[in-house]
Amino acid sequence: MKGKQYSIWVEAEQWPEGEWNIHDDNTDAIVAFEDGSRWIATFITFKNIQTLVEKNQQTGECLHGKYLWGSDMLLVDECSRKRIEEVVGHLILEGDFELIFDKCDE
Repeated sequence: MKGKQYSIWVEAEQWPEGEWNIHDDNTDAIVAFEDGSRWIATFITFKNIQTLVEKNQQTGECLHGKYLWGSDMLLVDECSRKRIEEVVGHLILEGDFELIFDKCDE
């Protein structure tokens, strides 16, 4: 992955104005590389984990908040584009990108 050009699509940027709370939210991000491969992960803020657990305790989901599950989950302090770009770049540089992101079906 190192040295390859890529672009990042952030799902939350498609939401209506004011819906995205970068400190208490979660969003999918798709990284598209120049070779046509696309990779996805869900960025979830630490605070959003607590929000989801509290919601599930009220709704009864996930055994009333006793567990939380998400595929390709990546925990972050904020889910802003800036932070997503920073984390993606770091994961590529460190060689961990393919361990965390899931390759999208073509």
